[in-house]
Amino acid sequence: MFVTRLISGIILVALSLFFIITGGDLLLAVMLILSLIGMFELYRIFEVEKKMPGILGYVACFAYYLDLRFQFFHDNMVVILTFLIFLLAVFVFGYPKYHSHQIMAVFFGLFYVGVMLSFIYQTRMLQNGQFIVWLIFLCSWGCDTAAYCVGVLFGKHKMSPILSPKKSIEGAVGGVLGTMLLTGIYCFVISKAFNMDDFVILPLVIISGIGALISMVGDLAASAIKRNFEIKDYGKLIPGHGGVLDRFDSMIITAPIIFFLAYYFYI
Repeated sequence: MFVTRLISGIILVALSLFFIITGGDLLLAVMLILSLIGMFELYRIFEVEKKMPGILGYVACFAYYLDLRFQFFHDNMVVILTFLIFLLAVFVFGYPKYHSHQIMAVFFGLFYVGVMLSFIYQTRMLQNGQFIVWLIFLCSWGCDTAAYCVGVLFGKHKMSPILSPKKSIEGAVGGVLGTMLLTGIYCFVISKAFNMDDFVILPLVIISGIGALISMVGDLAASAIKRNFEIKDYGKLIPGHGGVLDRFDSMIITAPIIFFLAYYFYI
């Protein structure tokens, strides 16, 4: 199991490097595919993954990504609103075929997975986005690793004893500080390697600290959904890691946070 997880992790990191560095339409297409898979994993829990509400969710996700690329509308909220209207129409005219919680789950799935994962692409497209986008990975994967190491060594006080008994407050603090340290090192190396004298490091370190703190909420939220429905993993796409939602759970919420913090306070 460990070997499988390690090999999958290495391949995942290599693919992430390739897609993020390439950026552009390739990254957009990859995020669309991951979003559709993640939505399928979530919809499967509510038994709508192959039914009309779920299909509408996939179509809306595809339309949302097309709008990101070609900007058909001034505000992509038009896509979300249109999707909601059609979804409610399916609910009303198909009543009582679908339960209200299924309809709400379908709408939630588009926003939680499709829209929020798209911010990896949107962050990459920012000014200096080819450097800033890696903060998303540092805040999720880096924080998770640092929190685990500190938690094992010093963890005593449980952060969420019922939901995740192995996570500690000490680990959480270590995860945030570790992420900030990694971000500082990363930014310093980048600024020197590319001779970027105007690459201000401190704001990015602070942004990473905030992102790391919030990434834990994303991780625990995904775990809470699994606990509610008594499932171990969302899927089996990534050997040893589970599905898209298992591997990108913290990144889902971290990506938009990094985007908006960088957009409003750094760019």
